[in-house]
Amino acid sequence: MIKRHLEKSIKKMLNSKKVIVLLGARQVGKTTLLKEIFEKEKNVEWLSGDEQSTNEFFRDISAIRLKNYFKGQKFLVIDEAQNIEDIGIKLKLIADNIEDLQVIATGSSAFEIANKTNEPLTGRKWEYKMYPLSFSEMANNNGLLNEKKMLPHRLIYGYYPEIVNNPGREKEILKQLSDSYLYKDILKWEGVQKPDKLLKILQALAYQIGSQVSFAELGQIVGLDSKTVEKYIVLLEQCFVIFRLNSFSGNLRNELKSSRKIYFYDLGIRNAIIANFSDTSIRQDIGAMWENFVISERRKKLEYDEIWKNCWFWRTKQQQEIDYVEEGEGCLNGYEIKWNPRAKAKGKNSFLANYKSSSVEIIDKSNVEDFLM
Repeated sequence: MIKRHLEKSIKKMLNSKKVIVLLGARQVGKTTLLKEIFEKEKNVEWLSGDEQSTNEFFRDISAIRLKNYFKGQKFLVIDEAQNIEDIGIKLKLIADNIEDLQVIATGSSAFEIANKTNEPLTGRKWEYKMYPLSFSEMANNNGLLNEKKMLPHRLIYGYYPEIVNNPGREKEILKQLSDSYLYKDILKWEGVQKPDKLLKILQALAYQIGSQVSFAELGQIVGLDSKTVEKYIVLLEQCFVIFRLNSFSGNLRNELKSSRKIYFYDLGIRNAIIANFSDTSIRQDIGAMWENFVISERRKKLEYDEIWKNCWFWRTKQQQEIDYVEEGEGCLNGYEIKWNPRAKAKGKNSFLANYKSSSVEIIDKSNVEDFLM
């Protein structure tokens, strides 16, 4: 069993009198993690929001009925809680009336469960986000040297647990996972009325990782207005498919102030969307893939280690650029991400000249573990 970083964080908050909400895309290992945590615990009630019986149970719930039903139980796990109507109100009812019951709710989309729990559970919940397996988790499991040797494979097929645990079946499983993303968690919402357009947006974004993204240009490619494109992109973010990186500006005249890049949480999903599983040795997009990999893995590290930083990229109108910038605790640190260790950081001198107390470091295959572990 591959140890997940969130295990310690969740165990620390058990018996905290607050609801624990675990968010993440389908198949990232949320249920597996909770089964590992509660493996030896007897007083656990498991319910699934995917089951009709669970929805019927919560439909006309009352405090008295809850107390009778969960009497003697210490933990209640509700999987896929976003499928239960008014789940936030129901969780609040449990938290307010059964003090000795620790509730853990999982959801496969921030879009649904966060909207339904934020207001009712204000001050009553701990929220965690779970991603596909990380470089750090796999290095701890396999050994650092072995995991670094696997980097070309990870860049192509990604870190979903089912992919990692089923070598030789990567393409088949990724096809199922990418379909699950598109048709199970996104297209079911009323606001998405043109699934073919959404797929075209995803494909366009997959080809543009590492580059600046214009909603207007995307709209021209797929035949939608820029506001609709942005709406779909926000939805894809809330479903943990992609995330955006905005441009950093210290209000210098030559800086880009309202630009953004968009990356995928998992490169296996990205490569499945464009149906390209070619070896890294012949990939024209290897530089962009490496940039996506490092930034998405860094995002996991910051989240799991509870390190709070603002994250950006930096670029001027003269095309001087730093791939990734972190700002926190009074420090400004830039990082140039290079697959080829001999490649030069073209924007380094310009960035350092504009921000005197900053630093710039090159991240390549030789030192990536220092940045991601």
